Amino acid sequence: MLRTRSVNVARLAASKSESAVFSRPSVVSVSGVRTPTLRSTLNVPSIRSFSAVRRLQSLGAGVAHRGFSSSAAVRNDAVSLEDPSTFPADKIRNIAIIAHVDHGKTTLVDQLLKQSGTLSSSQLTGRVMDSNDLERERGITILSKVTSIVYKGHKINIVDTPGHADFGGEVERVLGMVDGVILVVDATEGVMTQTKFVVRKALAAGLRPVVVMNKADRPSARIDQVDSDLMDLFMSLEASDEQLDYPTLLASAKEGWSVPFTAGLDGPKENGMTDLFEQILQSVPAPVVDRDAPFSMLVTQTDRDEFVGKLYLGKVKSGVVRAGSNIKGLDEEGKEIDVGRVTKVFSRVGLNRITVNEAAAGDIVSIAGIQKATVNSTICDPAVTEVIPSTPLDPPTISMIISPNDSPLLGTEGTQLTASLLKDRLETEAQTNVALKLHPAHDGIDVRGRGVLHLGILLETLRREGFELSVSPPTALFKRGPENTLLEPVEEVTVDVDSGDAGTVIEKLNKRKGEMKDYVEGDDGKVRLVMEVPARGLLGYVGGEFKNDTHGTGVLNHTFHSYQPFKGEIATTRKGSIISMSAGVATSYALDILQPRGILFVTPGQKIYAGQIVGEHSKSDDIEVNPVKQKQLTNMRAAGKDDAMVISPPRIMTLEEAVAYVRNDECIEVTPKSIRMRKKILDAGQRKQAGRRKDKGMTILD
Repeated sequence: MLRTRSVNVARLAASKSESAVFSRPSVVSVSGVRTPTLRSTLNVPSIRSFSAVRRLQSLGAGVAHRGFSSSAAVRNDAVSLEDPSTFPADKIRNIAIIAHVDHGKTTLVDQLLKQSGTLSSSQLTGRVMDSNDLERERGITILSKVTSIVYKGHKINIVDTPGHADFGGEVERVLGMVDGVILVVDATEGVMTQTKFVVRKALAAGLRPVVVMNKADRPSARIDQVDSDLMDLFMSLEASDEQLDYPTLLASAKEGWSVPFTAGLDGPKENGMTDLFEQILQSVPAPVVDRDAPFSMLVTQTDRDEFVGKLYLGKVKSGVVRAGSNIKGLDEEGKEIDVGRVTKVFSRVGLNRITVNEAAAGDIVSIAGIQKATVNSTICDPAVTEVIPSTPLDPPTISMIISPNDSPLLGTEGTQLTASLLKDRLETEAQTNVALKLHPAHDGIDVRGRGVLHLGILLETLRREGFELSVSPPTALFKRGPENTLLEPVEEVTVDVDSGDAGTVIEKLNKRKGEMKDYVEGDDGKVRLVMEVPARGLLGYVGGEFKNDTHGTGVLNHTFHSYQPFKGEIATTRKGSIISMSAGVATSYALDILQPRGILFVTPGQKIYAGQIVGEHSKSDDIEVNPVKQKQLTNMRAAGKDDAMVISPPRIMTLEEAVAYVRNDECIEVTPKSIRMRKKILDAGQRKQAGRRKDKGMTILD
């Protein structure tokens, strides 16, 4: 029996008066201080007088914001247009938006920015919070981002977090910066693997969630069942009584409305996101801080500005920081790493970073002034001696060796070619990407992360910066347990698949040492499988084989579950490789002859070198071929006409697919324009002498 919710949400009536139309804020200089003007805010002429600005601020204090959606109007009665640092602590709310991937976090943040009047419709082109090029291309959130809105005299700092399990480190590190979370759950998909992960982390941090059941207007929505599953999840994670009494709202972030759970889908939608705004003010506590103590702040994220240098983002723990204040940086052990003076203090409003004179405890800001601090460093007043404790992160589960490219085509596409440049760049990345760990290796740098996608995004970023890399296949990270037992990382896997394909998926995952935990049949012919599978068992399966088994309709999500005793050898089923024995340019004549041998990875006219993998053999063994062979021309007329050659389209792999495809004696050549697979030992004679090394792919954690 479902529980009855009592969510007290005060609805605000839509304003009947004409409201001001908001556009992008402009900035003027008043006595050397950059101050947001009211020209764009209230559509009045440019203001150059400080007193005039104050007078218009008082006039604008009661202006109602018109919702930019035809069905959404949010009244924002006490909008402060003053310096954001003037907000008292009890008028600040710090929240993080957490969810499984594709459940609508970023769309919800965009809607909050829009309906609060922070951004206009013209500024909301696509998902504005996904500003990174890779995020826009892939349609996922990779980096946590901070923005803020002003609602009814309150400043609400919002942190948009990634939803993919591989970027869980971004979620873990920001939870210490907020005082509450909005848990977004798809009303159709319900509780998924990353939902469990983020809820567990939020509850462990002592945060009380506000649940938003998104996409509730879809015909396939399972509102009652998802609500029951959420309660089961909270109880299984041993939530406190206060955390169990979480408010729930039904919403459609795409359409721009939210209503209390008790009102159901018949609740009034003309108020837009008003119910969610009100619930944030009611349920999320104000930060408990001491503004009279010396300044201190834990660095959560770093950035760089071309004018002021390195920026440090974090929540001010105590005191007040002003431009010109003396500060120092402490590492996690309390050692002083840098001293300096604050040059700039920045706050986020919408998509803009604005300069403020000061920031007080409880607010989330960026400061500049020192250069040597990193994520989890404490930036503080010189009088402070104790560091702010940071939240420990889950360990990495996947490892790969990255080294400079050493193929015969070295230097033809990239500009960053040396080992020293690669080492410096990876060390810089590890300072901000806290889930990434670096260790020296005899043939490169051992880079450890949360999953193939996590490391794949890193490789894609490096290749776009001009690096040429050689990348080994990923391996699972093992560790020693009690009595020196070998432990391996195990993932919790959730698979949504057509019922007709479920048997194939179960069989494949069972061969990879998977254990079935749950099997749920849906009303739409779909089946949900929940299994625990060793991380090494997923490496070669998720990349491409799963798509073939489910005919492209299956969805597989996984997240780290625990370390468990080693489950034994896993027999892989990948076929052999077609290896080039010659260097040159691939010809149509040669590729036409090779087509019956397997699936090709190259096209006519492509540069080839000896040792490069040019296809997948139809059998389990490797074969060496000559893909650059040309047809011999003679002065003798042929008796018959040559048949027209039809070359089948090659199989083009993405970077993540290539990483999951290669075997232990192979590697991937990653350049700005190409992704090639090759044997680690290019010379055929040396490969025969070395033999097929029986590498189990085990890396033992220290």
